[in-house]
Amino acid sequence: MALIGRRNGRNFGYGRQLSYAGPQALKGMFGGGHYGTVKAHCDRWQAFVKWCRSEQGPGINDARQINRKVLADYAAYLRDVVARGELAISTAQNRLSSVNRTMAALRGDQYVKLPSPSKALGMQRNGVRQSVPQGQNREQVKQIVDALCSQHQLRAAAIVLLARATGMRLREAILGDLPRLSREATDLGRINIQDGTKGGRAGASAPRWIAVDVDVRDALEFARQVLPAGSRNLIAPNESYLNVLQEIVRPARDILHAGNLKGFHELRAAYACDRYEQITQHFAPINGGRCCQVNRHLDRVARSQISYELGHGRIDVVATYIGGRT
Repeated sequence: MALIGRRNGRNFGYGRQLSYAGPQALKGMFGGGHYGTVKAHCDRWQAFVKWCRSEQGPGINDARQINRKVLADYAAYLRDVVARGELAISTAQNRLSSVNRTMAALRGDQYVKLPSPSKALGMQRNGVRQSVPQGQNREQVKQIVDALCSQHQLRAAAIVLLARATGMRLREAILGDLPRLSREATDLGRINIQDGTKGGRAGASAPRWIAVDVDVRDALEFARQVLPAGSRNLIAPNESYLNVLQEIVRPARDILHAGNLKGFHELRAAYACDRYEQITQHFAPINGGRCCQVNRHLDRVARSQISYELGHGRIDVVATYIGGRT
């Protein structure tokens, strides 16, 4: 994204408004790509701008006036909000990290930043889920799917079904090779999630097999029915992944929210809770289960299997989906 004014001008040349300048600089930094990442940084930057303009903030509208003291004051403000229970530690840390990234994009250097958001807040995120996952009730999911279908958002409905039935990430559901997955489901009774995986975890070196049940079969069948002509996944030949995020996923989020589902990622957590119950015959910890107290070995076995099925390399990450061991 080109500069609007001189590099040494207001907001380092990215416009007169702080709220506008940050997103412009981020788009330039990421070359117009990485839509999801840029969107997340922009949303968090707007929260910072809102604070800057508030009574608690410094009342500035020019990034040239933002120094380390301003960032430290923002961290102190977030610390108070977290202490009041109005914001999660992880959200506060993410907001500070995004302000760091946006300032680097605006300035073109790393001079004005908080070296460690967690130290600035004086608190560490614990990475353990504190709220019951939404989307565990399959009737709720069915109602969301029906609502999406009624709005002719069939591919979004397919993503919901795949995520809930298999624990796929949003990207994995969009990029999944549906003919291959359907063939594996029929011939092998299990599917190997390989497309769109995170961190390059794909291929023979990183198999990720999921057992097929009636919900997986139904999700795959529905997705096959709405498969764009000439494509093996939910992206049409004349589309890009970014097009699908903007034109399919983004409008669908309003319907998800109306159905009391805050995002597609909640469906992964719902899947993980189901799998924990299937493996241990106990509810997941976040749902009140006590397997971790009754049989710690079985609890660890379940967490290890769920970590594998969700495509994570570390067993401790599972706590963000099903809750901790205490």
